[in-house]
Amino acid sequence: MNKIKLHGGKNIRSAAAKISKEKVYSFDEAINLIKQVSYVKFDASVEFVLKLGIDVKRSDQVVRGIVSMPSGTGKSVRVAVMCKDERFDEAKAAGADLVGNTELIDSIKAGNINFDVCIATPDMMGAIGQLARILGPKGLMPNPKLGTVTINISEAIRNSKAGQVEFRADKGGIIHAGVGKISFAKESLLENVRALLDSVVKAKPLASKGVYVQGAWLGSTMSPSLKLSPDFYLR
Repeated sequence: MNKIKLHGGKNIRSAAAKISKEKVYSFDEAINLIKQVSYVKFDASVEFVLKLGIDVKRSDQVVRGIVSMPSGTGKSVRVAVMCKDERFDEAKAAGADLVGNTELIDSIKAGNINFDVCIATPDMMGAIGQLARILGPKGLMPNPKLGTVTINISEAIRNSKAGQVEFRADKGGIIHAGVGKISFAKESLLENVRALLDSVVKAKPLASKGVYVQGAWLGSTMSPSLKLSPDFYLR
């Protein structure tokens, strides 16, 4: 059996020795093995990777969306909200970590990006446009398609805090997303993975031809990834 060869410490080599790069695993096998080989002293993130059969050079084959994880993500999410002064109290009451408008924009321009999600009301988008070059590359620019430009800021904040995950295919047609923590029960991780997979399948571009989901892997922080059996992801 061919084993994965990795350079690094004894723990990394030990984990890699238990995993075959030639084998495909059922979800149960993969998550059991991932839990077994995880050696880090913190609660490692579990990561799900999909390879899509899309032409990333075509604008009509962009795959992007947001999904609520049924079991949460296990992460503390810092939410910034940009709105008019009269809605500050509402945003704070809903759990926003940062609330502001022009002063928050100036702070971001100065390099202070102390948040994981940025939510904005529609009436702020004219002013926020000047942040596109800063927030865009980081995936933090408010977007109505992702529910982060909305008049219902309380709901958007609660959804973000509860465990929403944004996904987007990169230049290689790869989607990479965290689906929970190694401490999660197997059933909880399966719920999250299924939710992400279903959302990606629903986001399939009409122009995409052939096999859409071409491969799937499951792994954890600083551990090798395991290739999942096509039975798990083919629809």
